[in-house]
Amino acid sequence: MKRIVPFLKVDNGLAEEKNGVCLMKPMLQLASLLKKAKAKGVFGTKMRSVINKVNLAGIRDLVDQQFELAAQILAADLVPIIEPEVDIYCPEKAEAEAFLKIFILEKLERLPTGKMVFLKLTLPEQDDLYADCVAHPKLVRVLALSGGYSRDEANARLRRNHGVVASFSRALVEGLTAQ
Repeated sequence: MKRIVPFLKVDNGLAEEKNGVCLMKPMLQLASLLKKAKAKGVFGTKMRSVINKVNLAGIRDLVDQQFELAAQILAADLVPIIEPEVDIYCPEKAEAEAFLKIFILEKLERLPTGKMVFLKLTLPEQDDLYADCVAHPKLVRVLALSGGYSRDEANARLRRNHGVVASFSRALVEGLTAQ
Protein backbone atom coordinates (compact mmCIF):
# COMPACT_ATOMS: atom_id res chain seq x y z
CA MET A 1 0.00 0.00 0.00
CA LYS A 2 1.48 3.36 -1.07
CA ARG A 3 -0.75 5.55 1.14
CA ILE A 4 -0.92 8.36 -1.41
CA VAL A 5 -3.53 11.03 -0.66
CA PRO A 6 -5.31 11.96 -3.92
CA PHE A 7 -5.87 15.60 -4.89
CA LEU A 8 -7.61 16.88 -8.00
CA LYS A 9 -6.72 20.06 -9.92
CA VAL A 10 -10.06 21.79 -10.39
CA ASP A 11 -9.25 25.12 -12.04
CA ASN A 12 -9.70 25.66 -15.79
CA GLY A 13 -6.60 27.81 -16.14
CA LEU A 14 -6.04 31.51 -15.78
CA ALA A 15 -8.06 34.44 -17.09
CA GLU A 16 -6.34 37.42 -18.69
CA GLU A 17 -4.50 39.74 -16.30
CA LYS A 18 -6.65 42.46 -14.73
CA ASN A 19 -5.63 44.73 -11.85
CA GLY A 20 -2.22 43.04 -11.71
CA VAL A 21 -3.58 39.50 -11.18
CA CYS A 22 -4.74 36.52 -13.18
CA LEU A 23 -7.86 35.11 -11.58
CA MET A 24 -9.05 31.61 -12.40
CA LYS A 25 -11.37 31.14 -15.35
CA PRO A 26 -14.98 30.31 -14.42
CA MET A 27 -15.58 26.76 -13.23
CA LEU A 28 -19.12 26.09 -14.40
CA GLN A 29 -18.92 22.33 -13.79
CA LEU A 30 -17.33 22.55 -10.33
CA ALA A 31 -20.26 21.06 -8.37
CA SER A 32 -20.49 17.96 -10.56
CA LEU A 33 -16.71 17.60 -10.61
CA LEU A 34 -16.57 17.72 -6.80
CA LYS A 35 -19.34 15.13 -6.50
CA LYS A 36 -17.48 12.80 -8.87
CA ALA A 37 -14.18 13.38 -7.05
CA LYS A 38 -15.74 12.55 -3.68
CA ALA A 39 -17.25 9.34 -5.11
CA LYS A 40 -13.80 8.33 -6.38
CA GLY A 41 -12.15 8.81 -2.97
CA VAL A 42 -10.36 12.07 -3.73
CA PHE A 43 -9.28 13.85 -0.52
CA GLY A 44 -8.87 17.39 -1.78
CA THR A 45 -8.46 19.84 -4.60
CA LYS A 46 -5.90 22.29 -5.95
CA MET A 47 -6.54 25.59 -7.74
CA ARG A 48 -4.09 28.27 -8.81
CA SER A 49 -4.23 31.99 -9.55
CA VAL A 50 -1.34 34.46 -9.98
CA ILE A 51 -0.32 37.87 -8.67
CA ASN A 52 1.89 39.71 -11.18
CA LYS A 53 1.84 43.24 -9.72
CA VAL A 54 0.92 44.99 -6.51
CA ASN A 55 -2.68 46.12 -6.83
CA LEU A 56 -4.75 45.93 -3.66
CA ALA A 57 -8.08 45.51 -5.47
CA GLY A 58 -6.63 42.76 -7.65
CA ILE A 59 -5.02 40.89 -4.75
CA ARG A 60 -8.24 41.13 -2.71
CA ASP A 61 -10.29 39.85 -5.69
CA LEU A 62 -7.88 36.95 -6.09
CA VAL A 63 -8.08 35.96 -2.41
CA ASP A 64 -11.88 36.37 -2.45
CA GLN A 65 -12.16 34.06 -5.46
CA GLN A 66 -9.87 31.45 -3.92
CA PHE A 67 -11.84 31.38 -0.66
CA GLU A 68 -15.27 31.44 -2.38
CA LEU A 69 -14.28 28.32 -4.30
CA ALA A 70 -12.72 26.82 -1.16
CA ALA A 71 -16.12 27.21 0.57
CA GLN A 72 -17.77 25.17 -2.20
CA ILE A 73 -15.05 22.53 -1.96
CA LEU A 74 -15.38 22.33 1.82
CA ALA A 75 -19.17 22.01 1.46
CA ALA A 76 -18.55 19.01 -0.81
CA ASP A 77 -16.54 17.45 2.05
CA LEU A 78 -13.19 17.83 0.29
CA VAL A 79 -10.12 19.78 1.48
CA PRO A 80 -8.90 22.59 -0.81
CA ILE A 81 -5.35 23.65 -1.50
CA ILE A 82 -5.60 27.40 -1.96
CA GLU A 83 -2.79 28.50 -4.28
CA PRO A 84 -2.44 32.27 -4.80
CA GLU A 85 0.96 32.32 -6.49
CA VAL A 86 3.03 35.50 -6.42
CA ASP A 87 5.08 35.58 -9.61
CA ILE A 88 8.78 35.49 -8.73
CA TYR A 89 9.34 38.32 -11.22
CA CYS A 90 6.72 40.60 -9.62
CA PRO A 91 8.47 44.01 -9.36
CA GLU A 92 7.31 44.53 -5.75
CA LYS A 93 7.16 40.86 -4.72
CA ALA A 94 7.70 41.47 -0.98
CA GLU A 95 4.92 44.08 -0.90
CA ALA A 96 2.53 41.80 -2.82
CA GLU A 97 3.28 38.99 -0.34
CA ALA A 98 2.64 41.23 2.65
CA PHE A 99 -0.81 42.24 1.34
CA LEU A 100 -1.57 38.66 0.34
CA LYS A 101 -0.83 37.48 3.88
CA ILE A 102 -3.15 40.13 5.41
CA PHE A 103 -6.04 39.17 3.12
CA ILE A 104 -5.49 35.43 3.66
CA LEU A 105 -5.49 35.79 7.45
CA GLU A 106 -8.75 37.77 7.26
CA LYS A 107 -10.37 34.96 5.26
CA LEU A 108 -8.99 32.20 7.49
CA GLU A 109 -10.67 33.84 10.49
CA ARG A 110 -14.02 33.58 8.68
CA LEU A 111 -13.76 29.87 7.85
CA PRO A 112 -16.41 27.82 9.65
CA THR A 113 -15.37 26.06 12.84
CA GLY A 114 -13.97 22.62 12.10
CA LYS A 115 -13.11 23.40 8.47
CA MET A 116 -9.47 23.41 7.40
CA VAL A 117 -7.58 24.24 4.21
CA PHE A 118 -4.07 24.01 2.84
CA LEU A 119 -2.18 27.03 1.50
CA LYS A 120 0.37 26.70 -1.27
CA LEU A 121 2.41 29.90 -1.36
CA THR A 122 5.38 31.17 -3.32
CA LEU A 123 8.51 31.09 -1.18
CA PRO A 124 8.63 34.66 0.15
CA GLU A 125 11.23 37.41 0.10
CA GLN A 126 10.97 37.88 3.88
CA ASP A 127 11.99 34.80 5.86
CA ASP A 128 9.17 33.31 7.94
CA LEU A 129 6.67 35.79 6.48
CA TYR A 130 3.97 33.14 6.66
CA ALA A 131 4.68 32.03 10.26
CA ASP A 132 1.21 33.28 11.32
CA CYS A 133 -0.31 31.10 8.62
CA VAL A 134 1.79 28.07 9.61
CA ALA A 135 0.50 28.41 13.19
CA HIS A 136 -3.12 29.09 12.22
CA PRO A 137 -5.57 26.50 13.61
CA LYS A 138 -7.61 26.39 10.37
CA LEU A 139 -4.65 25.37 8.22
CA VAL A 140 -3.60 21.79 7.65
CA ARG A 141 -0.23 22.85 6.21
CA VAL A 142 1.48 25.67 4.34
CA LEU A 143 3.08 24.20 1.25
CA ALA A 144 6.00 25.80 -0.57
CA LEU A 145 5.56 26.85 -4.17
CA SER A 146 8.91 27.22 -5.88
CA GLY A 147 7.31 29.29 -8.64
CA GLY A 148 10.20 28.83 -11.04
CA TYR A 149 13.13 29.32 -8.69
CA SER A 150 16.00 26.92 -9.31
CA ARG A 151 16.00 23.86 -7.06
CA ASP A 152 18.97 25.26 -5.09
CA GLU A 153 17.30 28.65 -4.58
CA ALA A 154 13.97 27.04 -3.66
CA ASN A 155 15.67 24.74 -1.13
CA ALA A 156 17.57 27.66 0.41
CA ARG A 157 14.36 29.71 0.74
CA LEU A 158 12.47 26.72 2.13
CA ARG A 159 15.10 26.23 4.86
CA ARG A 160 14.55 29.84 5.95
CA ASN A 161 10.75 29.46 6.24
CA HIS A 162 10.14 27.32 9.30
CA GLY A 163 7.07 25.10 9.25
CA VAL A 164 6.51 25.51 5.51
CA VAL A 165 6.74 22.11 3.84
CA ALA A 166 8.01 21.23 0.39
CA SER A 167 5.54 20.36 -2.34
CA PHE A 168 6.45 18.57 -5.48
CA SER A 169 3.17 18.64 -7.38
CA ARG A 170 4.71 19.19 -10.81
CA ALA A 171 7.08 16.25 -10.40
CA LEU A 172 4.32 14.01 -9.04
CA VAL A 173 1.74 14.69 -11.75
CA GLU A 174 4.00 14.74 -14.77
CA GLY A 175 2.73 12.03 -17.11
CA LEU A 176 0.13 10.81 -14.59
CA THR A 177 -3.16 9.54 -16.00
CA ALA A 178 -6.27 7.84 -14.60
CA GLN A 179 -5.29 4.61 -16.37
